[in-house]
Amino acid sequence: MGRRAEEQAIGPREDSLKVAAREPVMYRCHKITTFCGLVGLATVFLWAMVRDDLPPMGKIAFGSNRDDNYSIYVTDAYGTRTTRLTFGIVPRYQPAWSPDGKRIAYASDGNWQIYVMNSDGSDQTRLTRNSAEEEHPTWSPDGKRIAFSSNREGDYNIYVMNADGSDQTRLTNNAAEERGPSWSPNGDQIAFAAVYGGKWQIRAVNVDGTGERQLTNNTEHDASPAWSPDGTRIAFSSDRDAIWQIYVMNADGSGQTRLTESHGAEGGAVWSPDGKRIAFDSFRDHNEEIYIMNADGSDLRRLTKNSAYDGSPSWSP
Repeated sequence: MGRRAEEQAIGPREDSLKVAAREPVMYRCHKITTFCGLVGLATVFLWAMVRDDLPPMGKIAFGSNRDDNYSIYVTDAYGTRTTRLTFGIVPRYQPAWSPDGKRIAYASDGNWQIYVMNSDGSDQTRLTRNSAEEEHPTWSPDGKRIAFSSNREGDYNIYVMNADGSDQTRLTNNAAEERGPSWSPNGDQIAFAAVYGGKWQIRAVNVDGTGERQLTNNTEHDASPAWSPDGTRIAFSSDRDAIWQIYVMNADGSGQTRLTESHGAEGGAVWSPDGKRIAFDSFRDHNEEIYIMNADGSDLRRLTKNSAYDGSPSWSP
């Protein structure tokens, strides 16, 4: 299993002419700072107002090492206002919004454990405590439980616990490595990535551990499943066409369709609350950044832009 395949399954890791063209404007703004500042703010405001094809109030949490160590940040759906939520030398990654938008679960610590915090970064609370690696939390639709992957009993399997960390229960019992759970909107199923025949594939299981079944069966890797809000589709990433790209399929595994076409690896797809858009991370511009597109793959927009890593997006409800 290659490094990129594992990253996809678990979720971690203007040119000079345009700049020159802006210099006269910047010089003039220096002389009339107040005026240009007001104009700039008005421009951003009007731009956001006319972009009615993006959620006006949506937020996206993500992991980034833009400030040296991996921390969790949140930005609006236009990428105009970004706030750092976690601080310190301990890495924090894989954010997941609670259904009510009040809390964010995430993975942290040297050996990766599951934590939860308020959506403003306060009240960080550890939920799991053992020497194993536990990661990729995902909430049940009612916000009462959290599913995650853990190797506490050897191989990585899918576990479920109450939102306060109590009643931790193993859901899958397979020798295969299983990671990256995603809870269905109706609360009945959990999709995840599992290694079968040496390749990551998408599987699903009922929340009581019964009825496990395979949704994809390809000669290459399929990973990072994400249910659509209406439960009819699942977005995922695959390298079946030589490089990791974003795909979508029906909830039963049929109708598998490629959405992105780029020369950079892409993964970590998540849906907007209305199901009209998908956010994901991509290397298409030679640095991992977060992008947004329509659910059919059209109208692609870059959300983050810096020299650091930005990935593992989670869209707020």
